[in-house]
Amino acid sequence: MSSFNEILQQVNSKRLWRGAALLALAAFSSPVFVLTLAPVYGSAPSHIFHGYGVAITAAIGWFLKDHIQQLSNRRAVYLVPVLAFWYPTIQYFLHQQSSAFGNPTGAIITEVFAFYPFVLLSVACAGRLVQSGLNLDRYGDLAKEHVPLIGSYVVYAVSEKIAKSFIAKCIGSFWLFSSTGFQFLVAIVCSAVIPSKWLLLAIPSILFTLTSNVHLPLGGTTSALNSALHEEGFALVDRQESSTGYISVLDNLEDGFRVMRCDHSLLGGQWTKTYRNYKPKVQDPIYAVFSLLEAVRLAETGHGHPRVDADSKALVIGLGVGTTPAALIAHGIETTIVEIDPIVHKFASKYFHLPSNHIAAIEDATLFVNRALKSPQPTQYDYIVHDVFTGGAEPIELFSIEFLEGLNSLLKLDGVIAINYAGDLSLYPAALTVRTIEAVFPSCRMFREDAGDEANGDFANMVIFCKKSSDTPLRFRDPVPADFLDSKFRETYLVPKHEIDPAIFKGVKGGQSVLRAKDTGKLYRWQDQGALEHWGIMRKVLPASVWENW
Repeated sequence: MSSFNEILQQVNSKRLWRGAALLALAAFSSPVFVLTLAPVYGSAPSHIFHGYGVAITAAIGWFLKDHIQQLSNRRAVYLVPVLAFWYPTIQYFLHQQSSAFGNPTGAIITEVFAFYPFVLLSVACAGRLVQSGLNLDRYGDLAKEHVPLIGSYVVYAVSEKIAKSFIAKCIGSFWLFSSTGFQFLVAIVCSAVIPSKWLLLAIPSILFTLTSNVHLPLGGTTSALNSALHEEGFALVDRQESSTGYISVLDNLEDGFRVMRCDHSLLGGQWTKTYRNYKPKVQDPIYAVFSLLEAVRLAETGHGHPRVDADSKALVIGLGVGTTPAALIAHGIETTIVEIDPIVHKFASKYFHLPSNHIAAIEDATLFVNRALKSPQPTQYDYIVHDVFTGGAEPIELFSIEFLEGLNSLLKLDGVIAINYAGDLSLYPAALTVRTIEAVFPSCRMFREDAGDEANGDFANMVIFCKKSSDTPLRFRDPVPADFLDSKFRETYLVPKHEIDPAIFKGVKGGQSVLRAKDTGKLYRWQDQGALEHWGIMRKVLPASVWENW
Protein backbone atom coordinates (compact mmCIF):
# COMPACT_ATOMS: atom_id res chain seq x y z
CA MET A 1 0.00 0.00 0.00
CA SER A 2 2.81 2.38 0.85
CA SER A 3 4.41 1.87 -2.58
CA PHE A 4 1.13 2.67 -4.29
CA ASN A 5 0.77 5.85 -2.19
CA GLU A 6 4.29 6.86 -3.14
CA ILE A 7 3.42 6.50 -6.85
CA LEU A 8 0.31 8.62 -6.42
CA GLN A 9 2.32 11.35 -4.71
CA GLN A 10 4.66 11.55 -7.69
CA VAL A 11 1.92 11.67 -10.33
CA ASN A 12 1.58 14.99 -12.15
CA SER A 13 -2.19 14.92 -12.74
CA LYS A 14 -2.22 17.88 -15.14
CA ARG A 15 0.26 16.27 -17.54
CA LEU A 16 -1.41 12.91 -17.15
CA TRP A 17 -4.90 14.05 -18.07
CA ARG A 18 -3.59 16.15 -20.96
CA GLY A 19 -1.79 13.13 -22.34
CA ALA A 20 -4.87 10.94 -21.92
CA ALA A 21 -7.02 13.63 -23.57
CA LEU A 22 -4.73 13.79 -26.62
CA LEU A 23 -4.87 10.02 -26.97
CA ALA A 24 -8.67 10.05 -26.67
CA LEU A 25 -8.96 12.79 -29.31
CA ALA A 26 -6.67 10.90 -31.71
CA ALA A 27 -8.76 7.77 -31.14
CA PHE A 28 -11.99 9.68 -31.75
CA SER A 29 -10.57 11.13 -34.98
CA SER A 30 -9.76 7.72 -36.45
CA PRO A 31 -13.32 6.48 -37.26
CA VAL A 32 -14.34 10.03 -38.15
CA PHE A 33 -11.62 10.25 -40.80
CA VAL A 34 -12.89 7.04 -42.42
CA LEU A 35 -16.38 8.59 -42.57
CA THR A 36 -15.00 11.61 -44.44
CA LEU A 37 -13.17 9.36 -46.92
CA ALA A 38 -16.19 7.17 -47.69
CA PRO A 39 -18.19 9.61 -49.88
CA VAL A 40 -15.15 10.05 -52.15
CA TYR A 41 -13.61 6.57 -52.13
CA GLY A 42 -16.39 4.32 -50.85
CA SER A 43 -16.88 2.75 -47.45
CA ALA A 44 -14.96 -0.49 -48.05
CA PRO A 45 -11.87 1.02 -49.79
CA SER A 46 -11.59 3.66 -47.04
CA HIS A 47 -11.11 0.86 -44.49
CA ILE A 48 -8.64 -1.29 -46.42
CA PHE A 49 -5.40 0.25 -45.08
CA HIS A 50 -6.74 2.61 -42.42
CA GLY A 51 -6.31 0.37 -39.38
CA TYR A 52 -2.80 -0.73 -40.35
CA GLY A 53 -1.74 2.81 -41.23
CA VAL A 54 -2.97 4.33 -37.98
CA ALA A 55 -1.36 1.56 -35.90
CA ILE A 56 2.03 1.95 -37.64
CA THR A 57 1.88 5.75 -37.41
CA ALA A 58 0.96 5.65 -33.72
CA ALA A 59 3.82 3.21 -33.02
CA ILE A 60 6.29 5.48 -34.84
CA GLY A 61 5.02 8.46 -32.87
CA TRP A 62 5.44 6.63 -29.58
CA PHE A 63 8.98 5.41 -30.21
CA LEU A 64 10.12 8.74 -31.68
CA LYS A 65 8.55 10.83 -28.93
CA ASP A 66 11.88 11.76 -27.33
CA HIS A 67 13.46 12.73 -30.65
CA ILE A 68 10.43 14.84 -31.59
CA GLN A 69 10.60 16.63 -28.24
CA GLN A 70 14.32 17.34 -28.68
CA LEU A 71 13.96 18.57 -32.26
CA SER A 72 11.08 20.89 -31.36
CA ASN A 73 12.69 22.12 -28.14
CA ARG A 74 9.70 20.66 -26.24
CA ARG A 75 7.22 22.77 -28.23
CA ALA A 76 5.78 20.04 -30.46
CA VAL A 77 2.68 19.73 -28.29
CA TYR A 78 1.62 23.26 -29.22
CA LEU A 79 1.43 22.19 -32.87
CA VAL A 80 -1.13 19.48 -32.18
CA PRO A 81 -4.23 21.76 -32.06
CA VAL A 82 -2.92 23.64 -35.12
CA LEU A 83 -2.70 20.37 -37.06
CA ALA A 84 -6.17 19.41 -35.80
CA PHE A 85 -7.65 22.50 -37.45
CA TRP A 86 -5.59 22.17 -40.63
CA TYR A 87 -5.89 18.51 -41.59
CA PRO A 88 -9.59 18.70 -42.69
CA THR A 89 -8.63 21.52 -45.06
CA ILE A 90 -5.68 19.56 -46.45
CA GLN A 91 -8.01 16.60 -46.87
CA TYR A 92 -10.54 18.76 -48.73
CA PHE A 93 -8.01 19.76 -51.39
CA LEU A 94 -6.60 16.24 -51.71
CA HIS A 95 -10.14 14.98 -52.34
CA GLN A 96 -10.27 17.14 -55.46
CA GLN A 97 -7.52 14.95 -56.93
CA SER A 98 -9.25 11.63 -56.30
CA SER A 99 -9.70 10.77 -59.98
CA ALA A 100 -6.01 11.38 -60.67
CA PHE A 101 -4.93 9.40 -57.61
CA GLY A 102 -7.28 6.46 -58.17
CA ASN A 103 -8.60 4.07 -55.55
CA PRO A 104 -7.38 2.94 -53.02
CA THR A 105 -4.20 4.92 -53.76
CA GLY A 106 -6.04 8.21 -53.27
CA ALA A 107 -7.39 7.17 -49.88
CA ILE A 108 -3.89 6.19 -48.74
CA ILE A 109 -2.32 9.44 -50.02
CA THR A 110 -5.00 11.47 -48.27
CA GLU A 111 -4.36 9.69 -44.98
CA VAL A 112 -0.57 10.01 -45.27
CA PHE A 113 -0.58 13.75 -45.89
CA ALA A 114 -3.67 14.84 -43.95
CA PHE A 115 -4.31 12.50 -41.03
CA TYR A 116 -1.14 10.60 -40.14
CA PRO A 117 0.86 13.72 -39.15
CA PHE A 118 -1.86 14.54 -36.62
CA VAL A 119 -1.85 10.99 -35.24
CA LEU A 120 1.94 10.81 -35.07
CA LEU A 121 2.32 14.13 -33.24
CA SER A 122 -0.64 13.48 -30.93
CA VAL A 123 0.70 10.09 -29.82
CA ALA A 124 4.28 11.37 -29.48
CA CYS A 125 3.25 14.32 -27.33
CA ALA A 126 0.73 12.26 -25.36
CA GLY A 127 3.42 9.65 -24.68
CA ARG A 128 5.76 12.25 -23.24
CA LEU A 129 2.99 13.79 -21.14
CA VAL A 130 1.88 10.43 -19.76
CA GLN A 131 5.45 9.33 -19.11
CA SER A 132 6.41 12.53 -17.30
CA GLY A 133 3.05 12.64 -15.54
CA LEU A 134 3.55 9.18 -14.03
CA ASN A 135 7.22 9.88 -13.20
CA LEU A 136 8.32 6.26 -12.86
CA ASP A 137 12.09 6.93 -13.18
CA ARG A 138 12.89 5.49 -9.78
CA TYR A 139 11.30 2.14 -10.71
CA GLY A 140 13.67 1.46 -13.58
CA ASP A 141 13.58 1.68 -17.35
CA LEU A 142 11.24 -1.29 -17.72
CA ALA A 143 8.47 0.33 -15.69
CA LYS A 144 9.23 3.79 -17.09
CA GLU A 145 8.66 2.62 -20.67
CA HIS A 146 6.11 -0.17 -20.47
CA VAL A 147 3.62 1.10 -17.91
CA PRO A 148 2.92 4.33 -19.88
CA LEU A 149 2.86 2.35 -23.16
CA ILE A 150 0.31 -0.18 -21.90
CA GLY A 151 -1.75 2.51 -20.22
CA SER A 152 -1.76 4.66 -23.36
CA TYR A 153 -2.83 1.72 -25.50
CA VAL A 154 -5.73 0.98 -23.14
CA VAL A 155 -6.84 4.64 -23.17
CA TYR A 156 -6.69 4.75 -26.97
CA ALA A 157 -8.52 1.45 -27.49
CA VAL A 158 -11.29 2.23 -25.01
CA SER A 159 -11.68 5.77 -26.39
CA GLU A 160 -12.00 4.49 -29.95
CA LYS A 161 -14.67 2.00 -28.93
CA ILE A 162 -16.63 4.68 -27.08
CA ALA A 163 -16.21 7.06 -30.02
CA LYS A 164 -17.67 4.56 -32.51
CA SER A 165 -20.70 4.02 -30.30
CA PHE A 166 -21.22 7.76 -29.78
CA ILE A 167 -20.81 8.55 -33.49
CA ALA A 168 -23.30 5.82 -34.49
CA LYS A 169 -25.93 7.28 -32.16
CA CYS A 170 -25.40 10.99 -32.82
CA ILE A 171 -24.16 11.44 -36.38
CA GLY A 172 -26.34 13.68 -38.50
CA SER A 173 -28.37 15.05 -35.59
CA PHE A 174 -26.61 18.45 -35.65
CA TRP A 175 -24.16 20.18 -38.00
CA LEU A 176 -21.35 19.78 -35.47
CA PHE A 177 -22.19 16.07 -35.31
CA SER A 178 -21.54 15.52 -39.02
CA SER A 179 -18.27 13.82 -40.00
CA THR A 180 -16.56 17.11 -40.89
CA GLY A 181 -18.26 18.74 -37.90
CA PHE A 182 -16.73 16.08 -35.65
CA GLN A 183 -13.30 16.95 -37.06
CA PHE A 184 -13.91 20.60 -36.23
CA LEU A 185 -15.16 19.65 -32.75
CA VAL A 186 -12.02 17.58 -32.10
CA ALA A 187 -9.88 20.57 -33.04
CA ILE A 188 -11.83 22.84 -30.67
CA VAL A 189 -11.44 20.41 -27.76
CA CYS A 190 -7.79 19.90 -28.64
CA SER A 191 -7.16 23.63 -28.47
CA ALA A 192 -8.85 23.71 -25.03
CA VAL A 193 -6.66 20.85 -23.78
CA ILE A 194 -3.46 22.44 -25.16
CA PRO A 195 -3.84 26.25 -25.15
CA SER A 196 -1.38 27.65 -27.66
CA LYS A 197 -0.48 31.02 -29.15
CA TRP A 198 0.39 29.06 -32.28
CA LEU A 199 -3.36 28.67 -32.90
CA LEU A 200 -3.10 31.94 -34.81
CA LEU A 201 -1.63 29.79 -37.59
CA ALA A 202 -4.92 27.89 -37.75
CA ILE A 203 -7.11 30.94 -38.42
CA PRO A 204 -7.01 30.59 -42.26
CA SER A 205 -8.13 26.96 -42.02
CA ILE A 206 -10.85 27.78 -39.48
CA LEU A 207 -12.26 30.47 -41.77
CA PHE A 208 -12.09 28.15 -44.78
CA THR A 209 -13.88 25.34 -42.91
CA LEU A 210 -16.71 27.60 -41.75
CA THR A 211 -17.23 29.37 -45.07
CA SER A 212 -15.98 27.17 -47.92
CA ASN A 213 -15.63 23.53 -46.85
CA VAL A 214 -18.73 22.19 -48.57
CA HIS A 215 -18.64 19.00 -46.48
CA LEU A 216 -19.70 20.94 -43.38
CA PRO A 217 -23.53 21.17 -43.50
CA LEU A 218 -23.99 24.89 -42.81
CA GLY A 219 -26.10 27.35 -44.80
CA GLY A 220 -23.15 29.10 -46.45
CA THR A 221 -21.23 25.94 -47.23
CA THR A 222 -24.35 24.29 -48.64
CA SER A 223 -24.79 27.27 -50.99
CA ALA A 224 -21.16 26.88 -52.04
CA LEU A 225 -21.81 23.17 -52.65
CA ASN A 226 -24.80 23.91 -54.84
CA SER A 227 -22.76 26.41 -56.86
CA ALA A 228 -20.13 23.74 -57.51
CA LEU A 229 -22.77 21.17 -58.44
CA HIS A 230 -24.59 23.58 -60.78
CA GLU A 231 -21.43 23.86 -62.86
CA GLU A 232 -21.80 20.11 -63.54
CA GLY A 233 -25.55 20.33 -64.18
CA PHE A 234 -26.67 19.03 -60.77
CA ALA A 235 -28.52 20.47 -57.77
CA LEU A 236 -28.57 19.30 -54.18
CA VAL A 237 -32.06 18.53 -52.89
CA ASP A 238 -31.16 17.35 -49.39
CA ARG A 239 -28.37 15.67 -47.45
CA GLN A 240 -27.76 14.11 -44.06
CA GLU A 241 -25.26 11.70 -42.57
CA SER A 242 -26.75 8.62 -41.01
CA SER A 243 -26.06 5.16 -39.65
CA THR A 244 -25.07 3.70 -43.03
CA GLY A 245 -23.11 6.68 -44.36
CA TYR A 246 -23.53 10.00 -46.13
CA ILE A 247 -27.00 10.16 -47.72
CA SER A 248 -27.90 12.83 -50.27
CA VAL A 249 -30.50 13.46 -52.95
CA LEU A 250 -29.39 15.10 -56.21
CA ASP A 251 -31.23 16.37 -59.27
CA ASN A 252 -29.69 16.19 -62.72
CA LEU A 253 -30.82 19.43 -64.33
CA GLU A 254 -29.94 18.52 -67.92
CA ASP A 255 -31.12 14.93 -68.39
CA GLY A 256 -33.90 15.20 -65.82
CA PHE A 257 -33.45 12.54 -63.18
CA ARG A 258 -33.17 12.38 -59.39
CA VAL A 259 -30.85 10.04 -57.49
CA MET A 260 -30.11 9.07 -53.91
CA ARG A 261 -26.51 8.35 -53.03
CA CYS A 262 -25.02 6.61 -50.03
CA ASP A 263 -21.30 7.36 -49.76
CA HIS A 264 -19.81 6.43 -53.18
CA SER A 265 -22.78 4.46 -54.48
CA LEU A 266 -26.22 5.18 -55.88
CA LEU A 267 -29.15 3.56 -54.09
CA GLY A 268 -31.36 4.30 -57.08
CA GLY A 269 -33.03 7.08 -58.98
CA GLN A 270 -36.09 8.12 -60.92
CA TRP A 271 -36.71 10.09 -64.09
CA THR A 272 -38.19 13.53 -63.41
CA LYS A 273 -38.30 14.88 -66.97
CA THR A 274 -40.95 13.22 -69.15
CA TYR A 275 -42.88 14.14 -72.25
CA ARG A 276 -46.27 15.81 -72.03
CA ASN A 277 -49.25 13.78 -70.80
CA TYR A 278 -47.01 10.89 -69.76
CA LYS A 279 -48.02 9.99 -66.22
CA PRO A 280 -47.03 6.49 -65.05
CA LYS A 281 -48.67 5.36 -61.83
CA VAL A 282 -45.19 4.81 -60.36
CA GLN A 283 -42.19 6.91 -61.42
CA ASP A 284 -39.84 5.26 -63.93
CA PRO A 285 -36.52 4.15 -62.38
CA ILE A 286 -33.25 5.13 -64.03
CA TYR A 287 -31.96 1.54 -63.72
CA ALA A 288 -33.71 -1.36 -65.44
CA VAL A 289 -32.94 -3.70 -62.52
CA PHE A 290 -35.65 -2.10 -60.39
CA SER A 291 -38.31 -2.87 -62.99
CA LEU A 292 -36.81 -6.32 -63.37
CA LEU A 293 -37.35 -6.93 -59.65
CA GLU A 294 -41.05 -6.17 -60.15
CA ALA A 295 -41.23 -9.26 -62.39
CA VAL A 296 -41.51 -11.31 -59.20
CA ARG A 297 -45.28 -10.76 -59.69
CA LEU A 298 -45.16 -12.46 -63.08
CA ALA A 299 -43.88 -15.79 -61.74
CA GLU A 300 -46.52 -18.46 -62.18
CA THR A 301 -47.90 -20.45 -59.28
CA GLY A 302 -47.44 -24.20 -59.20
CA HIS A 303 -51.20 -24.88 -59.01
CA GLY A 304 -51.99 -22.95 -62.19
CA HIS A 305 -54.21 -20.32 -60.55
CA PRO A 306 -52.94 -16.73 -60.80
CA ARG A 307 -52.40 -14.79 -57.61
CA VAL A 308 -54.79 -12.00 -56.69
CA ASP A 309 -52.82 -8.86 -55.85
CA ALA A 310 -55.33 -7.69 -53.27
CA ASP A 311 -54.88 -10.95 -51.36
CA SER A 312 -51.09 -11.01 -51.63
CA LYS A 313 -48.34 -9.89 -49.26
CA ALA A 314 -44.80 -8.81 -50.09
CA LEU A 315 -41.65 -8.38 -48.01
CA VAL A 316 -38.96 -6.03 -49.31
CA ILE A 317 -35.49 -6.22 -47.74
CA GLY A 318 -33.63 -2.99 -48.56
CA LEU A 319 -35.55 0.10 -49.65
CA GLY A 320 -33.29 2.22 -51.86
CA VAL A 321 -35.44 4.96 -53.37
CA GLY A 322 -38.48 2.72 -53.09
CA THR A 323 -39.35 2.14 -56.76
CA THR A 324 -39.99 -1.61 -56.45
CA PRO A 325 -42.09 -1.48 -53.25
CA ALA A 326 -44.01 1.50 -54.67
CA ALA A 327 -44.94 -0.62 -57.70
CA LEU A 328 -46.04 -3.53 -55.50
CA ILE A 329 -48.17 -1.15 -53.43
CA ALA A 330 -49.65 0.34 -56.63
CA HIS A 331 -50.80 -3.17 -57.59
CA GLY A 332 -52.65 -3.42 -54.28
CA ILE A 333 -50.20 -5.76 -52.56
CA GLU A 334 -49.75 -5.37 -48.79
CA THR A 335 -46.04 -4.51 -48.59
CA THR A 336 -43.67 -4.63 -45.64
CA ILE A 337 -40.37 -2.75 -46.05
CA VAL A 338 -37.32 -3.55 -43.92
CA GLU A 339 -34.73 -0.77 -44.08
CA ILE A 340 -31.91 -0.26 -41.59
CA ASP A 341 -31.36 3.45 -42.26
CA PRO A 342 -34.10 5.87 -41.13
CA ILE A 343 -32.80 8.64 -43.38
CA VAL A 344 -33.05 6.42 -46.48
CA HIS A 345 -36.70 5.76 -45.57
CA LYS A 346 -37.30 9.45 -44.87
CA PHE A 347 -35.78 10.59 -48.18
CA ALA A 348 -37.54 7.87 -50.21
CA SER A 349 -40.87 8.99 -48.76
CA LYS A 350 -40.18 12.69 -49.14
CA TYR A 351 -38.43 12.89 -52.51
CA PHE A 352 -39.22 9.65 -54.42
CA HIS A 353 -42.98 9.25 -53.98
CA LEU A 354 -42.87 6.19 -51.72
CA PRO A 355 -46.54 5.65 -50.75
CA SER A 356 -47.33 5.93 -47.07
CA ASN A 357 -49.61 2.86 -47.07
CA HIS A 358 -46.90 0.34 -46.30
CA ILE A 359 -45.58 -1.40 -43.18
CA ALA A 360 -42.15 0.01 -42.28
CA ALA A 361 -39.62 -1.85 -40.15
CA ILE A 362 -36.62 0.44 -39.62
CA GLU A 363 -34.14 -2.08 -38.31
CA ASP A 364 -31.52 -4.64 -39.22
CA ALA A 365 -33.01 -7.30 -41.50
CA THR A 366 -31.53 -10.19 -39.48
CA LEU A 367 -33.25 -8.94 -36.33
CA PHE A 368 -36.52 -8.55 -38.21
CA VAL A 369 -36.41 -12.06 -39.66
CA ASN A 370 -35.34 -13.69 -36.40
CA ARG A 371 -38.14 -11.97 -34.50
CA ALA A 372 -40.69 -12.85 -37.18
CA LEU A 373 -39.71 -16.53 -37.03
CA LYS A 374 -40.11 -16.59 -33.25
CA SER A 375 -43.66 -15.23 -33.33
CA PRO A 376 -46.43 -17.80 -32.73
CA GLN A 377 -47.88 -17.30 -36.22
CA PRO A 378 -45.24 -15.80 -38.54
CA THR A 379 -46.57 -13.78 -41.47
CA GLN A 380 -46.23 -15.69 -44.74
CA TYR A 381 -45.40 -13.73 -47.88
CA ASP A 382 -46.29 -14.38 -51.51
CA TYR A 383 -43.30 -12.32 -52.67
CA ILE A 384 -39.95 -11.46 -51.13
CA VAL A 385 -37.62 -8.92 -52.74
CA HIS A 386 -34.02 -8.99 -51.44
CA ASP A 387 -32.26 -5.82 -52.64
CA VAL A 388 -29.36 -4.74 -50.42
CA PHE A 389 -26.55 -4.08 -52.92
CA THR A 390 -24.70 -0.82 -52.15
CA GLY A 391 -21.47 -0.99 -54.11
CA GLY A 392 -19.27 -3.07 -51.83
CA ALA A 393 -20.70 -2.03 -48.45
CA GLU A 394 -23.64 -4.42 -48.49
CA PRO A 395 -23.97 -6.69 -45.43
CA ILE A 396 -22.56 -10.06 -46.49
CA GLU A 397 -24.50 -11.85 -43.76
CA LEU A 398 -27.72 -11.13 -45.68
CA PHE A 399 -26.48 -13.59 -48.33
CA SER A 400 -25.65 -16.31 -45.80
CA ILE A 401 -27.50 -19.63 -45.84
CA GLU A 402 -28.90 -18.95 -42.35
CA PHE A 403 -30.52 -15.68 -43.42
CA LEU A 404 -31.83 -17.12 -46.68
CA GLU A 405 -33.30 -20.10 -44.81
CA GLY A 406 -35.08 -17.60 -42.60
CA LEU A 407 -36.58 -15.91 -45.66
CA ASN A 408 -37.53 -19.32 -47.02
CA SER A 409 -39.50 -19.97 -43.82
CA LEU A 410 -41.39 -16.71 -44.29
CA LEU A 411 -42.27 -17.52 -47.92
CA LYS A 412 -45.55 -19.23 -48.78
CA LEU A 413 -45.39 -22.68 -50.35
CA ASP A 414 -46.06 -21.25 -53.82
CA GLY A 415 -44.19 -18.00 -53.09
CA VAL A 416 -41.38 -16.41 -55.13
CA ILE A 417 -38.25 -14.53 -54.09
CA ALA A 418 -36.21 -12.08 -56.19
CA ILE A 419 -32.62 -11.43 -55.11
CA ASN A 420 -30.54 -8.62 -56.58
CA TYR A 421 -26.81 -9.34 -56.80
CA ALA A 422 -24.14 -7.22 -58.48
CA GLY A 423 -20.55 -8.26 -59.03
CA ASP A 424 -18.08 -9.90 -61.37
CA LEU A 425 -19.79 -13.13 -62.43
CA SER A 426 -16.48 -14.88 -63.02
CA LEU A 427 -15.28 -14.46 -59.44
CA TYR A 428 -15.70 -16.71 -56.41
CA PRO A 429 -18.21 -14.52 -54.45
CA ALA A 430 -20.77 -14.64 -57.27
CA ALA A 431 -20.49 -18.42 -57.57
CA LEU A 432 -20.66 -18.83 -53.78
CA THR A 433 -23.76 -16.62 -53.61
CA VAL A 434 -25.51 -18.59 -56.35
CA ARG A 435 -24.61 -21.92 -54.71
CA THR A 436 -25.96 -20.68 -51.37
CA ILE A 437 -29.21 -19.47 -52.90
CA GLU A 438 -29.71 -22.72 -54.81
CA ALA A 439 -29.05 -24.72 -51.63
CA VAL A 440 -32.08 -23.04 -50.05
CA PHE A 441 -34.40 -22.56 -53.01
CA PRO A 442 -34.71 -25.58 -55.32
CA SER A 443 -35.90 -23.86 -58.49
CA CYS A 444 -34.11 -20.69 -59.68
CA ARG A 445 -33.50 -18.66 -62.84
CA MET A 446 -31.06 -15.78 -63.24
CA PHE A 447 -31.33 -12.70 -65.45
CA ARG A 448 -29.00 -9.82 -66.19
CA GLU A 449 -30.13 -6.22 -66.23
CA ASP A 450 -28.83 -5.88 -69.81
CA ALA A 451 -27.35 -8.09 -72.51
CA GLY A 452 -23.74 -7.73 -71.33
CA ASP A 453 -21.15 -10.38 -72.07
CA GLU A 454 -20.96 -13.22 -69.58
CA ALA A 455 -17.90 -14.71 -71.29
CA ASN A 456 -15.77 -11.76 -70.18
CA GLY A 457 -16.87 -12.10 -66.58
CA ASP A 458 -17.74 -8.43 -66.38
CA PHE A 459 -19.37 -6.58 -63.50
CA ALA A 460 -23.07 -7.33 -63.87
CA ASN A 461 -26.29 -6.48 -62.09
CA MET A 462 -28.50 -9.54 -61.99
CA VAL A 463 -31.72 -10.74 -60.38
CA ILE A 464 -32.10 -14.33 -59.21
CA PHE A 465 -35.73 -15.48 -59.15
CA CYS A 466 -36.49 -18.57 -57.08
CA LYS A 467 -39.48 -20.65 -56.06
CA LYS A 468 -39.89 -22.32 -52.72
CA SER A 469 -41.32 -25.41 -54.40
CA SER A 470 -39.63 -27.50 -57.10
CA ASP A 471 -42.82 -29.26 -58.18
CA THR A 472 -42.88 -27.24 -61.39
CA PRO A 473 -40.18 -25.19 -63.15
CA LEU A 474 -40.10 -21.44 -62.64
CA ARG A 475 -41.99 -19.72 -65.45
CA PHE A 476 -43.26 -16.18 -66.03
CA ARG A 477 -46.73 -15.44 -67.33
CA ASP A 478 -47.26 -13.04 -70.19
CA PRO A 479 -47.82 -9.52 -68.89
CA VAL A 480 -51.08 -7.62 -69.34
CA PRO A 481 -51.39 -3.83 -69.71
CA ALA A 482 -52.15 -3.39 -65.98
CA ASP A 483 -48.74 -4.87 -65.11
CA PHE A 484 -46.97 -1.90 -66.70
CA LEU A 485 -48.65 0.76 -64.52
CA ASP A 486 -48.98 3.06 -67.56
CA SER A 487 -45.18 3.07 -67.87
CA LYS A 488 -43.36 2.80 -71.21
CA PHE A 489 -40.18 2.00 -69.25
CA ARG A 490 -41.82 -1.06 -67.71
CA GLU A 491 -43.10 -2.17 -71.09
CA THR A 492 -39.45 -2.39 -72.13
CA TYR A 493 -37.77 -3.73 -69.00
CA LEU A 494 -40.34 -5.50 -66.82
CA VAL A 495 -40.23 -8.91 -68.51
CA PRO A 496 -36.93 -10.78 -67.83
CA LYS A 497 -35.00 -11.22 -71.10
CA HIS A 498 -31.26 -11.72 -70.61
CA GLU A 499 -31.06 -15.09 -68.91
CA ILE A 500 -27.77 -16.26 -67.46
CA ASP A 501 -26.61 -19.84 -67.97
CA PRO A 502 -26.01 -21.33 -64.47
CA ALA A 503 -23.12 -23.30 -65.94
CA ILE A 504 -20.87 -20.21 -65.82
CA PHE A 505 -20.86 -20.44 -62.02
CA LYS A 506 -20.04 -24.14 -61.94
CA GLY A 507 -16.65 -23.43 -63.51
CA VAL A 508 -15.53 -21.46 -60.45
CA LYS A 509 -13.77 -24.01 -58.25
CA GLY A 510 -12.57 -23.96 -54.66
CA GLY A 511 -13.79 -22.35 -51.49
CA GLN A 512 -16.85 -23.22 -49.47
CA SER A 513 -19.88 -24.98 -50.86
CA VAL A 514 -22.22 -22.40 -49.27
CA LEU A 515 -21.80 -19.18 -47.33
CA ARG A 516 -22.41 -19.51 -43.61
CA ALA A 517 -22.84 -16.56 -41.26
CA LYS A 518 -19.74 -17.48 -39.24
CA ASP A 519 -17.60 -17.38 -42.39
CA THR A 520 -18.65 -14.03 -43.84
CA GLY A 521 -15.37 -12.43 -42.71
CA LYS A 522 -13.53 -14.55 -45.26
CA LEU A 523 -15.23 -12.64 -48.07
CA TYR A 524 -14.14 -9.15 -47.03
CA ARG A 525 -11.15 -9.26 -49.39
CA TRP A 526 -13.46 -10.08 -52.29
CA GLN A 527 -15.89 -7.41 -51.14
CA ASP A 528 -13.09 -4.84 -51.19
CA GLN A 529 -12.19 -5.90 -54.73
CA GLY A 530 -15.81 -5.55 -55.83
CA ALA A 531 -16.05 -2.15 -54.19
CA LEU A 532 -13.01 -0.90 -56.08
CA GLU A 533 -14.46 -2.12 -59.36
CA HIS A 534 -17.79 -0.50 -58.52
CA TRP A 535 -15.97 2.78 -57.72
CA GLY A 536 -14.60 2.88 -61.26
CA ILE A 537 -18.08 2.31 -62.68
CA MET A 538 -19.61 5.06 -60.52
CA ARG A 539 -16.97 7.54 -61.67
CA LYS A 540 -18.34 7.08 -65.20
CA VAL A 541 -21.96 7.50 -64.07
CA LEU A 542 -21.53 10.89 -62.39
CA PRO A 543 -18.77 13.52 -62.76
CA ALA A 544 -15.85 13.28 -60.35
CA SER A 545 -16.62 16.69 -58.85
CA VAL A 546 -20.10 15.48 -57.84
CA TRP A 547 -18.54 12.68 -55.80
CA GLU A 548 -15.71 14.84 -54.46
CA ASN A 549 -17.96 17.68 -53.33
CA TRP A 550 -20.47 15.26 -51.73
